[in-house]
Amino acid sequence: MMKKLVQLAWVAVVLGSTVGAPAGGTEIVAVLERSQAMRLESFAQAEAQGPRALIVRGSFDRLVQSAGSNAPVELRVVTGAVIAECLLGRVVVANESLADLDEPVRMFLLAHELGHVALGHWQRLTQLYARYVPGAVAPRNTDAVADALLSEASHLSVQHELQADAFALDLLRSLGYPLEDMLGAFFVNGMQRDSSTHPGTGKRVAHLRSLAERGPGAPAPG
Repeated sequence: MMKKLVQLAWVAVVLGSTVGAPAGGTEIVAVLERSQAMRLESFAQAEAQGPRALIVRGSFDRLVQSAGSNAPVELRVVTGAVIAECLLGRVVVANESLADLDEPVRMFLLAHELGHVALGHWQRLTQLYARYVPGAVAPRNTDAVADALLSEASHLSVQHELQADAFALDLLRSLGYPLEDMLGAFFVNGMQRDSSTHPGTGKRVAHLRSLAERGPGAPAPG
């Protein structure tokens, strides 16, 4: 969902006074959106009618239909190093290599990113930045709030990851996938430690097991 989002967002804040953004209270949001748009455009799109892209799109379409969310969402199947990511709160980027994974793993990775869209995580994060930086994006406004903003943004991002995991768990269980078949999604990149935006692999697996024991619809943190 938003891999390294907090770090990218803060780079945008630091550079904001030089890249130019519209005046007013939405300036920081415009800077963040520009940063995300640039990242989105950096990906090379996969062949739209390629067999792997069609598998990924078919899985995603099934998830969207099953989720029943009214949130606008777009899928872009790409090549390169990225696995799956949500950008601008409405675009899910998915590598065509997801087609090579076991179906429950592919479905969980896509459902997690769809969860970021359905749960409005980008909107909540931009609201946080706008609250801390309501005026011009310039050192005089950002230096004093930098530590507090990064701390709160990091906490929010971690909670969003757990919430998106919970969303994916509920959605996939409604489609008949057992938990154990989904867990491979957490090992596609190997074991991960805690970061400023993501809980470590062990915490995420334990969180899902806990939710599974409590039954469908159990609330995620935050």
